[in-house]
Amino acid sequence: MKISILLPYKENFSPIYAGAVSLYVKDTSLRSIFKKSIKIFGNTNYKKLFNLNYININLKKKLLTSGSKYYVKSFLDYEKEEPSDIIEIHNRPNYLTQISKTKVNSKIVLYFHNDPLTMNGSKTTKDRIFLLNFASTVVFNSQWSKKRFLEEMPRSSINSDKLFVIYQSSNKPKIKFNKKKKWITFVGKLNTAKGYDLYGKAILKILFKHKSWNGVVIGDEPRQKLLFKHKRLKKLGFLNHKKVLNIYSKTSIAVACSRWNEPLGRTSLEASSRGCAVIISDRGGLPETITHAIILRKLTVNSVYESINDLINNKNKMRNLQKLSYKNFYHTHKAAVKMIDNYRQSLFQKKIQYNNLIKKSESIKILHVTNFNERHDGRLFFNTGRRLNNGFIRLNHSVLDFSDRDIVKHYKNLGDYNGSKSLNAKMLNVIENFKPNLIVFGHADLIKRETLEFIKKNYPNIKLAQWFLDRMDGVWKKNKLRFLDKTDFMDANFITTSPNVLKFLPKDNNYYFIPNPTDESFEMLNNYNNKSCIFDVFFALSHGVHRGILKSGKTDDREKFINQLIEMTPNVKFDVYGINRIQPIWADSFYKSLSRSKMGINLSQGEPIKYYSSDRVAQLIGNGLLTFIDERTFYRNFFNDDELVFYKNISDLSEKIIKYNFNEEIRVNMARKGKIKYLKYFNSSLVADYIIKKTFNVVNKNDLFLWEK
Repeated sequence: MKISILLPYKENFSPIYAGAVSLYVKDTSLRSIFKKSIKIFGNTNYKKLFNLNYININLKKKLLTSGSKYYVKSFLDYEKEEPSDIIEIHNRPNYLTQISKTKVNSKIVLYFHNDPLTMNGSKTTKDRIFLLNFASTVVFNSQWSKKRFLEEMPRSSINSDKLFVIYQSSNKPKIKFNKKKKWITFVGKLNTAKGYDLYGKAILKILFKHKSWNGVVIGDEPRQKLLFKHKRLKKLGFLNHKKVLNIYSKTSIAVACSRWNEPLGRTSLEASSRGCAVIISDRGGLPETITHAIILRKLTVNSVYESINDLINNKNKMRNLQKLSYKNFYHTHKAAVKMIDNYRQSLFQKKIQYNNLIKKSESIKILHVTNFNERHDGRLFFNTGRRLNNGFIRLNHSVLDFSDRDIVKHYKNLGDYNGSKSLNAKMLNVIENFKPNLIVFGHADLIKRETLEFIKKNYPNIKLAQWFLDRMDGVWKKNKLRFLDKTDFMDANFITTSPNVLKFLPKDNNYYFIPNPTDESFEMLNNYNNKSCIFDVFFALSHGVHRGILKSGKTDDREKFINQLIEMTPNVKFDVYGINRIQPIWADSFYKSLSRSKMGINLSQGEPIKYYSSDRVAQLIGNGLLTFIDERTFYRNFFNDDELVFYKNISDLSEKIIKYNFNEEIRVNMARKGKIKYLKYFNSSLVADYIIKKTFNVVNKNDLFLWEK
């Protein structure tokens, strides 16, 4: 496999003045299994280069000719002579436009090291649609950069399999914490964008107060002069990378207080790899560089000063932060190179997947009538209907899907405005052909009462049941009417709220609570074992499942709650979706995002009510996140305090998030126990079995349905 890497024009591929891109390419190329077949192209003035197969593109100045375009053209001339299998373009999306106009058969990979929305060639939605169509793979240096790239992108144009996040990386040498010096180090451009003015003013106050401590500054900035002088403030200017890492190894406290949205932040990442207690701002991708840090949400001289001063005054806190950031550091060269080499191989290998064959025993036939969301192209695949289907099938039953909402979409006409007539007629034809023993309805609002009456009359041996997930108390009167519309035809009704708190239910006793089912084929993550979680707390709001995007002017009380929680919860990294102009996420994107957090908040609409929860709870607990849930849901009837975290109010929730965020061993054990119990007692097979047995009124003393408490 031949691989050509094209650096940005004028990027110095030299240890003398290497930037983040050069360091990244050097570190990953040296360790790649394809090292011998990698050629790196650049335009470097320095003679001392990194020890790799490097080709310098020497350009003669031409009047009225763009140096950048001439640089790309010269690179393409090399490619004509010796074509590569893969061309990797770093941090210059506009190069792809020029490359697309030539006959290049190589796979094109684009790396973003900066904010995509500030770069020529990716600023507009049109630009980014072109990049996704033309490139085989697009790599981002942080989740923040990826989110920026996807802003306002039409869903139809996104192929998430092309999108990767591969962080910049560092090695992880052994650190002697007892040998750390009393140094407070700042590395970077000495300008206001990097927050050097905040550091400078704060460090002068620190040095005045703490006589045994020193400030260390590495970097320069010819365009902006910020002068701070003190005999214990050492200004070392620009140093080569090796010397910077050596200083971090000796540093106790590192500060990266950028004002601008850092796409990632290599300085804080490297400080973490050397066991520093790191203070960062919450800008851009900085929070993704480190597992444990002091995170500044308000950037002032005083906030920087107080954070440094607090660490100096609390030696145990400082040492704990140092060890946690070092112990959990996962942005290693090995991890980055593995991901890079994997995507390289996948570009030329077809993945073959084999479906498991299920040997069926004697079974009943089940017609499952609900919205399987086929019209949404897999965006809503992971829904309760499919979970229950999996449960029915694992119990060796024969299941026929009947997706009512998809059917009416295709059958609408002038004589049948909403498609309901065709839907009901089609279902009766299916019943006649399939002859089910059980029909299970889920939110099947367009199935008419006349149809149910016909079934009861003409197929008396067919059992009917319905499940309903939405709230029906309080202001949700429409949901109540939807549910009650069919109850008198049902042999059993199943809801995700405790029936004894819904006073409007008829006195019949065929109303049963079911938990939101988890499924072993859906909830496959074990986040408690994931050492590379970059966020602490996950929360996602849907704002309308079928719409799928934020709606202008639509608000939700949970937005205010979460924003207030973030404000009052220091040094915790939240990953939130569906609020603050961040679009909701679905399907594969949801699970990829979920995999990056240690803990999750289960927050449902309205005031808590006994046993009600959105189906998010199954996804959080089932994937091994330590889950926080309001104690007024009465989930303590099912779970112990060492399996879930129960909170009383927002202040209690904030305190408990902080507590478990810095108690890793306890958090891991609780999350593991929570997942084990949820998958054991609330899995889709048990819930499916419960629906069948209650509907057929089958009593088995050996059944243990935990939720029947």
